[in-house]
Amino acid sequence: MSTTGATADPLAALGSLPGVADSVESVRKAVDRVYGHRVMRRRSNEITSEAALRGARGSAALSGADWALEEVRRRSDFSGDADARTMGAALRLTAEAGQLLSIWRQSPLRVLARLHLVAAADKAERVGRPRQEGEPVDEPLIGLALPSAAEAHGRLDGLSGLIIAGGSAPALVTAAVVHGELLALRPFTSHNGLVARAAERIVLVGSGLDPKSVCPAEVGHAELGREAYIGALEGYVSGTPEGVAAWIAHCGRAIELGARESTAVCEALQRGAA
Repeated sequence: MSTTGATADPLAALGSLPGVADSVESVRKAVDRVYGHRVMRRRSNEITSEAALRGARGSAALSGADWALEEVRRRSDFSGDADARTMGAALRLTAEAGQLLSIWRQSPLRVLARLHLVAAADKAERVGRPRQEGEPVDEPLIGLALPSAAEAHGRLDGLSGLIIAGGSAPALVTAAVVHGELLALRPFTSHNGLVARAAERIVLVGSGLDPKSVCPAEVGHAELGREAYIGALEGYVSGTPEGVAAWIAHCGRAIELGARESTAVCEALQRGAA
């Protein structure tokens, strides 16, 4: 995160990058539209549950398991092939994320370890801890150069310190940086993409931007497509102001699309069609 500079609140400083303020405002308007829908006042639990399912489907799609939503609804056993296990991990993470909100601001590293433990339940010997030097990373859809374990540990500690210290950065900025750092560092031996997107969700909910978790950014990331996702991530990893701003804008657009998805669910419920 060298782009943040040596300021007292480096995450907040990212808010001044070109276009970021516009993205923050656009996200806020999109979220407000969902929360202002009349169905949210009466059936918010249903919207939250549906957003969780659709978010898990979107996150799994970005990790290579691109299933139809109805297939996710229908299935009860996710212990079969690799795609099924990926989908199961995404569903478990979505359920677990809501239980970790109170811990995140005090101990983000503990939360990340827990998320990996939940995701990688079938890899008992290497779960819940950052990778060590020389350990391979199973994240084939992200082809960026892999930082050393020492660099990953150091940057994770730095990110944790920023979260614990708090600050005035908009939720979009913090969520995008958490997401981007975890993808760039790939601190675990597997499931880093799923963990990164779950952490993004925790930031958005815990910040108060989306307290009922009805704006699944994972849906938007999947809709924008893997190519755009990786391209935006490359901009973040480049460390240039333009690249970081483009990644934040990409994450903002994903949240807007997630909000649009839940608005459509609200409309369907209102019509009695879902």
